Amino acid sequence: MKILFATHNNHKVSEIKNMLPEVTIVTLDDVQDEDEIEETGLTFSENAAIKARYYYQKYHLPVIADDSGLVVTALNGEPGVHSARYSPSGSYAANNQLLLEKMANISHREAYFITVICFIDNFGKEHYFTGKITGTITKEEKGTSGFGYDPLFYVPEFRKTFAEMSLAEKNKISHRALALNQFKYYIQNIFQKNR
Repeated sequence: MKILFATHNNHKVSEIKNMLPEVTIVTLDDVQDEDEIEETGLTFSENAAIKARYYYQKYHLPVIADDSGLVVTALNGEPGVHSARYSPSGSYAANNQLLLEKMANISHREAYFITVICFIDNFGKEHYFTGKITGTITKEEKGTSGFGYDPLFYVPEFRKTFAEMSLAEKNKISHRALALNQFKYYIQNIFQKNR
């Protein structure tokens, strides 16, 4: 089975290939697609759907697209759907620095990561899968693995930030892993039987 994963993010690609070895994942880099899709949705679901619909119409292949983000309670949901473009430059370092600055004098540091996957199958039908994990925002970056806000997202049950975890550890509990597990179950147990 071949699925187009609508991303240029190599970290996401390695995570999904690790979790779904039985599926052939084709990326936008593989098809040399440099289109810039404007994510104008107000929710993670809307943004995932915008990307999935665009590439499904373009390539007529089953497509998965995701939108993920960090939601900080004390910041009224920031950075939310703007997680990747939180700071003016949008770099991981600048985004993390801005978040630390905004959280500097805040004691309530609860947050959650969320991923919404939109899968459009070979019949053009849309399916959604959501994963969410709660944690807290640290006062400084910890760890060197992962990407994005991983050095600031602390998971109390594991006493580590995402960036202090190995890929194998993170892939068992992360928001993306939870959404992908639902997607994997669907592919293996429902979709294949209905083809």
